[in-house]
Amino acid sequence: MGLSFDMDALRALVVGADLGSFARAAVRLGRSQSAISMQIKKLEQQAGQKLFRKSGRTLQRTAAGDALLSYARRIIALNDEAATSVGAAAAAATVRLALPQDFAEDVLPAIIAQFCREWPGVHIEARAGRNYTIADDIAEGRLDVAIAFSRPEDGGGKPIVRLPMIWVAPTKPIISKAPLPLVLYDHACLFRQAAMDALDADGKDWRLALTTPSLPGVWAALRAGVGISVRTPYALPANMRDVTKALRLPSLPAVDVRILAGTDLSPAAADLREITARVLKSQVGPAPKKAIDPSR
Repeated sequence: MGLSFDMDALRALVVGADLGSFARAAVRLGRSQSAISMQIKKLEQQAGQKLFRKSGRTLQRTAAGDALLSYARRIIALNDEAATSVGAAAAAATVRLALPQDFAEDVLPAIIAQFCREWPGVHIEARAGRNYTIADDIAEGRLDVAIAFSRPEDGGGKPIVRLPMIWVAPTKPIISKAPLPLVLYDHACLFRQAAMDALDADGKDWRLALTTPSLPGVWAALRAGVGISVRTPYALPANMRDVTKALRLPSLPAVDVRILAGTDLSPAAADLREITARVLKSQVGPAPKKAIDPSR
């Protein structure tokens, strides 16, 4: 009789890898940290190889650990799919979705509503966060489906709509003299880089007036008159406008909105991908639903 890996142990391996910590995996799975550690040791015993090695205070997967993790994702997906198809333990099935914060208020609720009508027993992990990590999370199996901003030349995924980038400020902006004060994300970001590149190319002096990890933080800073920012025309708050012409700012490149999806999707995840594409086309493309007339 061949070797049979323990399903709970495989799930602990996957959740620990996705969350970056077996302590967090224990909380997610409702187990003690020692129980999770024992499951990982059991996997190592079954595999006959070390799956992790210490690197300072952290654990890093070995080549064997990476290989087993890849198989574990597929095994768990098939297990959960089978359970869902026969109506057993449907809550164990999970789909994982991510999108930029720009789409959290309008697009995300519509996706969730449609998906839950079609897959009422499936657990959804949804996050609105940093765009720059999304492609890697899809490639490494931490996400099933995602909406992502990308440069048109980057390719990949399924492009849904192309949106212009615009300079944004309150209706009555309070902008100090040069250097131009910018309100931007505090991490790698297409909008952040586009703003800096455009101003540098135009020979305009600028400074970082405020950086923040969140889109609500950007809006709050703009309302406070701290500076200007760069976004698309989609879903701008009512008191924000395009100030490109008014402040004689350089033009900015367009940005693509794409659907990214992992490989070997379960039926539920494949349906999530299609629902996400439909909602995005309806809400955002081909023309922004809440676009601002740049001539105003």
